[in-house]
Amino acid sequence: MTVIIIGIATFVATLLGGLFALRFKDRLHLILGFSAGAVIGVAFFDLLPESISLGSGAYDVVTMTSIVAAGFAAYLILDRFFALHCHAEDDDHGVTQRGTLGAGSLSVHSFLDGTAIGLAFQVSAAVGAMVAVAVLVHDFSDGINTVNMVVKNNGKRGQALRWLAIDAIAPVVGVLSTLLYTLPESVLGIVLAVFSGFFLYIGASDLLPESHHAHPTKWTTVVTVAGIAVLYIAIRIAG
Repeated sequence: MTVIIIGIATFVATLLGGLFALRFKDRLHLILGFSAGAVIGVAFFDLLPESISLGSGAYDVVTMTSIVAAGFAAYLILDRFFALHCHAEDDDHGVTQRGTLGAGSLSVHSFLDGTAIGLAFQVSAAVGAMVAVAVLVHDFSDGINTVNMVVKNNGKRGQALRWLAIDAIAPVVGVLSTLLYTLPESVLGIVLAVFSGFFLYIGASDLLPESHHAHPTKWTTVVTVAGIAVLYIAIRIAG
């Protein structure tokens, strides 16, 4: 029952973040700047350390960071060569594809968040609670990031809401799925390392330039640094 309640909490946190992004879309450049910092913060302070910790029994640090680099390169290839390199002035279909890829990646990450919660509770209630807190503190940003990935790539409000719903449901599905199977820590570590590379690319090469080029003010830089700092503080407090 505790796991199910936490799954519902992740749904609410993600949904609230996405609705916030839609409500204040006229300030999208600032939200994008914060989102860029948040995505980079999640990659550096959450996914990367967790992947190294989970994979430490089977792989050394160099191997795990190499997998992160492979994830970064894989997303780069997808972005550049599979009709996902369109910019705002290009056709809406290509731009929307790019937003779909980004939102889809974030949703898979949310599913893995839920999986991490469920597997942690299989170890002990204390470990599960710690992981759950770490997930909840950045689920709000996940909702913002998912909506931004669609909206900034010319996606419609309805598309953004659909992806937000998918992203909000994903951790709940992840939590429930762990009632049916177990995943070796070393395998989960590899998966998290790949998504760490994905998020570093999304934050540094997509969200960050997009937030700054149309509004090159000091405030976009300030909110990006704030996004990194907020995620760092939240994750440190969480565990």
